[in-house]
This record gives sequence, C-alpha cells and structure tokens, in this order.
Amino acid sequence: MSNQLNDLRVLPGIRELPAVERPRERLVRFGADRLENRDLLALLLGTGTRELSALGLADRLLALFGSFDRVLGASIEELTAVPGVGIAKAAQIKAAYEIGRRLQAPSRPDLVIRSAYDAVAVAAPRMRGLEREEVWALLLDVKNRLIGVHVVSVGHLSGAPVHPRELFKEAVRRSAFAVIVVHNHPSGDATPSADDIALTRRLRDAGELLGIALLDHIVLGDGTFTSLKESGYW
Repeated sequence: MSNQLNDLRVLPGIRELPAVERPRERLVRFGADRLENRDLLALLLGTGTRELSALGLADRLLALFGSFDRVLGASIEELTAVPGVGIAKAAQIKAAYEIGRRLQAPSRPDLVIRSAYDAVAVAAPRMRGLEREEVWALLLDVKNRLIGVHVVSVGHLSGAPVHPRELFKEAVRRSAFAVIVVHNHPSGDATPSADDIALTRRLRDAGELLGIALLDHIVLGDGTFTSLKESGYW
C-alpha cells in the first residue's frame, strides 16, 4: 500500500494535464455519466495538496478505502485522518453522499404502502450505510399513502433512544392516520432486540390512545429486514 501511495506523488497537477483529461472539462464536454469514480471524487475535493493534485488525492482515498462506496461512506474522522483531507473536503464528500442517499427514496405523494416490503423500499435506500442507529416513522394517511418521513431519533452504534411523544408529535402535526416505524441495525443483523420488542409495544399502546395505528415496526439489517408485525411480536 505504501508503494502505491508513494507512486501517486509523481502524478502531474490537473492544470498540467491536457484539457480533454481534466475532470471538469470532461464533465462539461461529455457529461457527468462519462466520468470515472476518481474524476468525480477529484471534483468533490476541488483541490489537492502541494504533493498531490486533486486526482492524486482521489486516487489516494480510493487506494486506502478500497472502493468509491467506502470513500463516500467513511466518517468525517476517517476521512480527515488521510493526509491532505481536511474538514472542508471531508464535509463536501459527506454532503454529496447524503444528497445521493436522499434522492434514492421515492418521493411521490401518492405512494401507497401496502406491505413491509413497500416500507423497506422507501426507507432502505436512505438508511443504507448509516453508521449510527436511527429510528424513522413513515407517516400514512387513511388510504395508506405516504405523506411524510420523520426522523424520530439518531443514536449510536447499538441503540437510539425513542420516546413515543417524539414520534407521535409529528404524526399528529401531519394528521397521519397510521405510522410504520423503521430502524436500522448498523451491525447488519436484523434480529429484533428485547428493547426493540418493548418499544414496539409501548408505541402500539400510545398510538391506540391517540387514535393513530402503528401498522408495523421494521428492523433493517445488511440486505435483510424483520417485520415485527409479521413475526408475531404484536
């Protein structure tokens, strides 16, 4: 690995490259879809260092993390640990990743949630790769149409504190008829914990008092999920 990184020092600066090889010029001329991952990453970085061009720094990140996805999914701390990547560059990378993650979710106001699979299709693309546990509420109208997605809680690697008040406050504000709760397990294991089961029952009881049905509580793992409703935890 060290030899690979040392070899990057001999790469020319972007200004020394022919115009046809510069990422910005290639994007303008050919379109963003024609750029390689290193080109896109170089554009996000904007500038390099005294030793490396932006392209060289992009290559360094790709070599260290192993893939484009892992660079984008790295934490601020991991990114800034790489020589040449400061807070500003790391923040630009994370912002681009978050934009792409949010755009993956369906946003049609007439989207109907008929099953746990439908709920997962909405939440999973946006929750994939999260480093902390998060609890979301899918807010539905009387016809089970999605009217909003509310981030209820952001926790840590193994938990996210949730109070029924925080979840149902937004559901009441949006005049939701029902909710589906979705949360991720960063470990990748979608098996519900004892706390998950207890939370489900508290939320179900609170929803009954407010007249807002809890239709399901879904735990997302790495490429899999568990519906507590379908698993008989009700």
